[in-house]
Amino acid sequence: MDGPDLADRTVLVTGSAKGVGRALLLATADCGAKTAVHYHTSADAAREVADDALERGASDAMTVQGDVTDPESVDGLFGAVESELGPVDVLVNNVGDFAPAHWEEIEFDAWNRVLETNLNGTALCSKRALPNLREGEYGRIVNIGYASSEKGLVSPKNFPYFVAKAGVLMFTRMLAADTQGDDLTVNAISPYVVENSDEFPDELPRDRPASFEDLIQPLYFFLDPESGYISGENVEVDGGWLPETV
Repeated sequence: MDGPDLADRTVLVTGSAKGVGRALLLATADCGAKTAVHYHTSADAAREVADDALERGASDAMTVQGDVTDPESVDGLFGAVESELGPVDVLVNNVGDFAPAHWEEIEFDAWNRVLETNLNGTALCSKRALPNLREGEYGRIVNIGYASSEKGLVSPKNFPYFVAKAGVLMFTRMLAADTQGDDLTVNAISPYVVENSDEFPDELPRDRPASFEDLIQPLYFFLDPESGYISGENVEVDGGWLPETV
């Protein structure tokens, strides 16, 4: 899959030691980016991803630790990236816990963690990245949502996750409007079930979950310099999933 030329661009993908975040970061390494592998507790996995990034063509790579729900930690992780790789040109807000249980059974700490990692983490990292992004001639923020969140999708199971992802998509549109005078774009990618998901429904669109490659395709589109007029958009990677029932 051919992607945009990201040589000399600094890319930070939150939660990129594993899963979707890892796949998206390595996709930017394939394009020659300077890659920052963010982790919270998975230091060894992050180091392996950084090594893989260099092997796949990243012009530089580092690991960086931080809690995206804590403003001081966010400031520290961005400071570390800026010192080693330079200002962040591309931010992918991927971190987001979930709690696949009935809302009455979710412990309050887990409830808060889901809201904080998905929504607050996206907002805090975007806020910290913005000053440099506003000053540059190219900037990209890509947030990870969830399919049909824009339609008010909700369920008693995993309720705080649906609320948080709806907030992420609202934040995406707001920030796109707030940065329309700058040379940066803010968009979202919203998958349904991905190949590394913990749970799979009995029926899946097209008889399979989304692959990592399915998510990389819209990422490349948003990161392309020729996509500079496209902002505030959300691409649902769901295979045509229609959750409504009549």
